[in-house]
Formats: sequence, structure tokens, C-alpha cells
Amino acid sequence: MAGSTAELAPHELRVLVAVAETGGFSAAAARLGLTQSAVSHSVRGSEGKTGAVLFVRGRAGATPTPAGERAVALARRILRLYEHLGAEVRAAGGGAGDGDGATGVLRIAAFRSAALHLLPPALERLTARHPGIRPEVRVVRELGAGGAGEVAAGRADLALATLGPGQPAFPGLLTGELVEEAYALVHPAGHPDPRSLPLLDWDENCGSYTRDWWRAQDWIPGATVKAEDDAMVLTMVGRGLGMAILPGLSLREATDAVDITGLGPSGPVRRVGYVTTPESASTLAVRALIRELRSERA
Repeated sequence: MAGSTAELAPHELRVLVAVAETGGFSAAAARLGLTQSAVSHSVRGSEGKTGAVLFVRGRAGATPTPAGERAVALARRILRLYEHLGAEVRAAGGGAGDGDGATGVLRIAAFRSAALHLLPPALERLTARHPGIRPEVRVVRELGAGGAGEVAAGRADLALATLGPGQPAFPGLLTGELVEEAYALVHPAGHPDPRSLPLLDWDENCGSYTRDWWRAQDWIPGATVKAEDDAMVLTMVGRGLGMAILPGLSLREATDAVDITGLGPSGPVRRVGYVTTPESASTLAVRALIRELRSERA
């Protein structure tokens, strides 16, 4: 496909998103109140304008190609700006300050312990100062693309995610560090030799930057039990089923059933921060949330 210089209109972007999210032209048509032929015609037109095949058609439906996935992600982000446009312009016309006049839904993605411990105080202050903002928080597993992937795909305005080596790279996203937390050894309270216990772990527990440290420690065995999440690991340790190495956010839920031992100055750390897009970072609501998250750090 050669492509053209014509721009995709908002209704064409909505069609691309609907096809990707419903998995087919018929389902997208039903969602949008269009005919299937109208959806098919719109997709063909978008492919002509972009110069790329955006969907693989088959009996099972329509699946985005790599080019289609990128187009759909950008379409979501562009449509999100349309949603912000009215509030942003009204606030500018009224001379509102940073975050003043922010209204509407603010979509946030976060992994479990960040959603449990970092977000609530920031959201409490945010909604008290800006009652027009309606936060929608979705917990996502920090595996693969994780929270940053939700932002890149246009499904979240901002994510709380782990930062640093070993994490997926999404060029063009903006990040800011909020917390640097140390890992610690957690074991049943009063156990005389916690390093002799089996290791409990879960899939989200740290990336390659901490795994390198793990591999250099000859006292850490391979994990014998994999749990669903860090809360389950902590509960199992409290029941005497093993030891674990957990980051600081996870240990905020520790009870008297466990003891926590530091791993020293050379022990691993995890950086947690926010991820957003340049266009979202310029909106009133996201700016206000970032300010509240940073004040929590201070």
C-alpha cells in the first residue's frame, strides 16, 4: 500500500478502536450503531490512508497486525485528547491555575501494592481539591507490558509502574520516580534459621535488575512455591511455609507473624514511579495527580 497524506477523521479512529476491542467488523458495527459494510469500508479507507494493512481478516474475526496495534493505540490516545478538549479550553478561558477546573474521568493503571499504598492518599487529596475529577483505577499485573503498556496503548492516562532495567521500553512515554524501595528477607517470626526455609515467590516479584543480585547469592534456593501475588506470599510466610524476599510496598502489610531482615547496603532496590504520555501530561487532571503523588513522596 502506498498510502496518502490524508488524515484519519475521528469517526475512522473510533472504528479502528471498536474493531480491535470487539474482535470483528460485525461486533464493531453493533457497538457503533453502523452497518458491517460501513465498518469494512472505513477500515479499508484507513488502510489506504496509512499505507498499511491494519487487520488480518478471518472466519474468527479481525486481529490487528503490528501496524494495526500501533494505529489503535494512537487512535485511543487521540480520541482521549478530544475528550479533554472542552474542559481544557474552558479552564484556559477562565484563567484556571494548574489543575484548577479539571473535570471528567481520570484513568489510572497500577500494580496491586502501588494501588493499595501509593494511590489512596494521593487520590483523597486530589478529589478533595478537584471534585470534578472522577478517578477510575484498574489493577494490572506488572508482567510483560504492565502498567506502562496500558498507557502506551491508550487505555490509561497514567500508570504506577516499576521503572528501570528489565522493564519494557516504550519510546516517547514520560516517567517520574516516586519511590525507591529496598527488598528485605521476610520469614516466620522467631524462626532460628530462616535461610534454611524454602523460598516463596510470585511472578511479578522484580525484574532482571534484582534477579542478577539473586543469582549472585548462593544462599537463595530456587522458588519451591509460586503464589498469585505478594499478599499471598506474605500470608504463607506468616504460616511458617517458607521465606520470601519482598519489596518495601509489599511489606507494609506485614503482621506480627513475620520478621523482616534487611539485606544490607548492597541489597536490591526497586524504583516505582508514574508513566504517562506527553499529551496526557499536559492535561489538567494528570498534572494535578502527579503533583499529589509527588507531595506524598515529599
